[in-house]
Amino acid sequence: MRLSELTKGSTVLLGVIVAGYVSTSYVDQRFAAPVKTASAPAPTNSPAPTNNSAPTACVDSDGSWKNWPWPNVPTLSPKCR
Repeated sequence: MRLSELTKGSTVLLGVIVAGYVSTSYVDQRFAAPVKTASAPAPTNSPAPTNNSAPTACVDSDGSWKNWPWPNVPTLSPKCR
């Protein structure tokens, strides 16, 4: 292996690492839910929290997904009632 080949390989590896970091940062900013800070005051007119779980993703009769805000879809989700 010559020095020029090592330089090209190192440059490609560094480029892949940087691209991965940039894309991860973009996805986190674009799709992650905003973080609520502890110092933010709670709304006073909100109802009391319930013990109901969040709605799960399901497949409608026409094949569309319900209750799933993300672009990817979980496999083997149940049919909607």
